[in-house]
Amino acid sequence: MADQQDRDTITPTTDGDIAPPPTGTTFQPEPSLGETASFTPESGDKGNGIAGAKQALLDNVAKGREQAGDKARLFAEDGKARATSALGQLSSMLTDAATQVDEKLGEQYGQYARQAADRVQGFSSAVDSKSVDDLVADVRELVKKSPAVAVGVAAGLGFVVARLLSSGLDQRPDQSDA
Repeated sequence: MADQQDRDTITPTTDGDIAPPPTGTTFQPEPSLGETASFTPESGDKGNGIAGAKQALLDNVAKGREQAGDKARLFAEDGKARATSALGQLSSMLTDAATQVDEKLGEQYGQYARQAADRVQGFSSAVDSKSVDDLVADVRELVKKSPAVAVGVAAGLGFVVARLLSSGLDQRPDQSDA
């Protein structure tokens, strides 16, 4: 209803509504954008024109790369801490299991479990003592020396991760029941 009232009060523009230019004035078109446009850098830019914009873009890319590297390093440090913790827990589980193996299967097999626990603990200590950069260098060296082993390990890890993810998804409550 309000639209009907607005249409009734609005009148179209006519030639009488437009004021003619003052006498003696001539039409001067504005210069084209290409003739007048210029890039004026802000105070923080290191140059002017296109070179300044290019340098600003390169600086932002470098800063973004640095921030991504820092974040990746933090994630790697966190992952390293979690891995060494998990390896420590695995080592203690193997040590605990060794006594049960001694009782059920004999000391010879219990000794195998203790040796495995010692090796896992040694590996955990080695990983914990190295920096992330050292670990990355070690992995690169392994890939250079034996790429087939690296591909096999990557495939195995991918399989394990896929199984873990799929089992986690299978255990989720069904969303369609809600």
